[in-house]
Parts: sequence; structure tokens; C-alpha cells
Amino acid sequence: MAKMIFVNLPVNDLDKSKAFYSALGFTLNEQFSDETAASFEISDTIVVMLLTKEKFQQFSTKPTADVNSVTGAITALSADSREEADRLADIALSSGGRKAQDPMDMGMMYGRSFLDPDGHHWELVYMDPAAFEG
Repeated sequence: MAKMIFVNLPVNDLDKSKAFYSALGFTLNEQFSDETAASFEISDTIVVMLLTKEKFQQFSTKPTADVNSVTGAITALSADSREEADRLADIALSSGGRKAQDPMDMGMMYGRSFLDPDGHHWELVYMDPAAFEG
């Protein structure tokens, strides 16, 4: 079985966050969702778990970071093309997200970034496979 990644994020408003991640085209898994959590499948091996702050705090003995004032992590997600990176970033920005950084264009690598409604930093990265052919 392939390894999976579960990104667990504390959120202020679960319904607002659910609408945001739904707009990005991620699939809500009702089986692992309730009034305190929402499970969104990004791919077969990547899941983002949106947890109310109270629920999130049950999994840690440390205080929850205020990601609007500090960066706790940058979650990078690969894109199949520059256009897909732009499309997803534009959807994020029009659905309640905010700009994190200016677009990054290094020729062989292109990226866009955004902050979700709670301030969690996401990167969308496209790497041109032709640049790595030898």
C-alpha cells in the first residue's frame, strides 16, 4: 500500500473552510467528517483534515500557532502544468484565500502560492519534466 499524507489544519470556521476546499475541487469524505472535522481528499494518497481549533488541540500538548502572524509550515502541492497552478491559485484567491507570495518563475519550475481563510500557506508547484531529461 502506498504511503499517505494527512495534513491536519486547525480552522476558525469549519463551514467556511469546507466551502473553500470544495471550491478548489477537493473531495469531501463524509465518512471522516463531522461537526468538528472535515476530511478532504486531494489525491489517493493526500488528505487534508480540517479540524476545529478545539478538536485540533486534542492532538497536541503545545499551543496552536496563529498562522496569521507566524508561518508554521508551507504545504506544497504539485501541479500538472503552469496553467493548473494558475487555475487553482486563482480559485483560491477568489474563494476567500489571500496572496502569500508573488508567482515564482524559474523556467523549469513555476509556482503560485496562497493563504487559506485561516492563514495556512499553500504552494502550487509545476516542474517541467523536459528540464530533467538527460
